[in-house]
Amino acid sequence: MEQSIQLRYLKIALVVIGAFCVVGVYPLTIIWPSGWAWHTEGPSLYLQMIIGIYATLGVFLIIAAKNPFEHLSLMWFGVWSSIVHGGIMGIQALVYPEHRGHLYGDVPVLLITAAVFAWLIPKGKKQIATTEKHDIE
Repeated sequence: MEQSIQLRYLKIALVVIGAFCVVGVYPLTIIWPSGWAWHTEGPSLYLQMIIGIYATLGVFLIIAAKNPFEHLSLMWFGVWSSIVHGGIMGIQALVYPEHRGHLYGDVPVLLITAAVFAWLIPKGKKQIATTEKHDIE
């Protein structure tokens, strides 16, 4: 993929995924709790914590869209934390039948997010320098 197009798609992905983290996660826990909420009986302190963490991450992903090259470590954190989080949840959903709905909800979303970022993030100093130069022009 041409580097300027890759950068444009990366910026779009950062904004879309960031916005989803800020405003999309919570409604899905209400609409589709079997696919998005792990503790559905009564108020969940865990859910409040996770929503706070993802909303914060979302804000920083949106900020990163302005200049992705200044935020490579944040984006790679997004990749690896999504892989780890989705992997752990996937295994838990397989082990505990009452959580199987997560295999169709948040688990694939986390793994797809990781794959999209990993595919779009410039790799290596040469590609980053070339893409930065393209972005400036």
